[in-house]
Amino acid sequence: MTYTHITLLALVLSTFNDRLVFKTHLTSKKVFWTSYSIILPFQLLTNWWLTSRNIVMYSDNAIIGFRIASAPIEDLGFGFSLVLSVLTLWIVWGRKGIQRY
Repeated sequence: MTYTHITLLALVLSTFNDRLVFKTHLTSKKVFWTSYSIILPFQLLTNWWLTSRNIVMYSDNAIIGFRIASAPIEDLGFGFSLVLSVLTLWIVWGRKGIQRY
């Protein structure tokens, strides 16, 4: 399985959980997109720093090849999935009153 496949799977699962499983519908809310627009520049900066210094390297066979800020486009999709999943769970756990100490 390539990084592209993993990214697509993560996008589908995170969106499926947001829309159908937990019904948080974050992707249809302005507050989510505002939050994501704040996170995105930091993700791009971090991706650029890690990949331009060869701290993180990707096999050309595992990615599409299109890069933004020196990192594969798949990183944006995977990062989006992580942010959406975390915020979805945060809302779900908040609804249930789950407390962690």
